[in-house]
Amino acid sequence: MNIDKNSPYKAIILLTWPQFLMMFFHFWIGFLDVYVAGLLNSKVQASLGIVTQILFFLLIVAISFANGAVSTISQSIGAGRENRAKRFACVCMEVGLISGLILCTFGLFFREQLVHVLKTPKEIYYITSYFLKVYVILVPVYYLFIVTNAIFRARKKVYIPLFSIMTVTILNGILNFCLCFGYWIFPKLGFKGLPWATFFSVSAGFLVNIIVLSKDRWLLVKYIPSFKWVKKFFPYLWKVSWPIGLNQLLWNLAYVVLFSITASLPRKNIVALAAFTAGVRVESILFLPAFAFNMTASILVGHFLGEGDFKYARNVATKTWILGVSTISLMGLVLWFFLGDVSKILSKEILVQGEIVNYLRYNLAAIPFTASAMILGGTFVGAGATKFNMLSVGGSVWLFRVPLAYFLGHLILQDPTGIWISMLVSQVIQAIIMSILFFSNKWRKYSMKREVV
Repeated sequence: MNIDKNSPYKAIILLTWPQFLMMFFHFWIGFLDVYVAGLLNSKVQASLGIVTQILFFLLIVAISFANGAVSTISQSIGAGRENRAKRFACVCMEVGLISGLILCTFGLFFREQLVHVLKTPKEIYYITSYFLKVYVILVPVYYLFIVTNAIFRARKKVYIPLFSIMTVTILNGILNFCLCFGYWIFPKLGFKGLPWATFFSVSAGFLVNIIVLSKDRWLLVKYIPSFKWVKKFFPYLWKVSWPIGLNQLLWNLAYVVLFSITASLPRKNIVALAAFTAGVRVESILFLPAFAFNMTASILVGHFLGEGDFKYARNVATKTWILGVSTISLMGLVLWFFLGDVSKILSKEILVQGEIVNYLRYNLAAIPFTASAMILGGTFVGAGATKFNMLSVGGSVWLFRVPLAYFLGHLILQDPTGIWISMLVSQVIQAIIMSILFFSNKWRKYSMKREVV
């Protein structure tokens, strides 16, 4: 996809809408898994929830190097160094495969210990253990699927990962029903069909990516980098990747702590937990376009910094920021007028409905700040300044959100409203910090040099 500098908004939209659809299909994969698990029974649904959390932590390394791939490959292509981009792609795939195999081995050996550490109830212990075994076997393929998707995005070929995730979504949905309930010629596996549906569908998506990369001649032996090359360029890839991993870890651990703070509230704790769980589901719908604009910002900024055009990189980042925040805020505003209706869909209990509305009011008020932070975060990824993301997100969450949630929720208001307020405040602080860092222009210093390789 060629970018016309005279039509920045056109480029932003052309890159964003396929990535929005990608995030939409990701959402449906999880939704259908939970739906089919619920059709089986509540034990299967509970087990799936536990294992999904474990899987996310196992995928942190892949997510880290996928972001590193976007930064290094997009900058290399922007600099006209396609061979360097292909070598970075090979390195990212090698790291993905090796780390995936290591975690797979670790997961298989310590599967029972992981299930035990999570205090899994006895009645769902076997189901959870079986789920984890299949998902752990899938980890190496899942790593390569995530990394290859990032390679295409870095090349601005966003329609390829869109097609591969569509393949995964459709196949996963069909196999969920066929394997769990024995439709057509398939065996009736019951709950065991859920993880195998994921295994085969993700493998199919990865196969699509590999076929296209091969046709594009990005998997030739000559692009496997030498030790000398790796020694020279891997430190930059590592410098970009590790803050993303730590950032993901800090963010998700904070949510675990927030759930714990909510669960131990002196009043309305059960109602608050139900509202928290339901509210996050609704809020996540607005995160889909935010992630899409985040990825667009990282691609465009990476390309223009690689080209050496910092002025236009900042210009297109600003326009992506403005368009993204305006679009997502408008969606949040429309949703605001239907909070009562949404709460009735998510719960039949009046108290829970009221608390869902309360949660969403504070978190929808935070949407302009949340979207702002997410999109600026994409700018920093494209520039390789991922330390800014880690410091902004980690700092706002652990220095403000978590302490404030306990202080307001337990000591001052003794009510879930205190926790919802802490979320709003931390998002405002995070957006302010990231805006200051963006306008400081210091992120440009984190991009690669234009070495000929």
